[in-house]
Amino acid sequence: MALTEDDVRGIADYARIALEGDELAEMTAYLNDAVDMLEPILAYNLPNVDPTFHPIGSLSNVMRDDAVDADRAFTIDEALGNAGSSRDRSFRVPSILGEEE
Repeated sequence: MALTEDDVRGIADYARIALEGDELAEMTAYLNDAVDMLEPILAYNLPNVDPTFHPIGSLSNVMRDDAVDADRAFTIDEALGNAGSSRDRSFRVPSILGEEE
């Protein structure tokens, strides 16, 4: 299945990429080469293999529960012990908006 310049122009418009004359022809050839490299995959006959649309398949949650581990938890004094500046049991950091208190 070869892509035409109209196909590539539509893809470029969708991606908001401006392609002019020679660039359009060059990109069309490049994308057709990329599609041709994938052509051998169609030669495999895999009737019992479902297509995968995500690299981790049906795995829905890979995160652990957000629970406190009492053996590894810091007290507030330990956490603020090496802080450059703290106030009211909180870290003080420079403002990123340029506002001062």
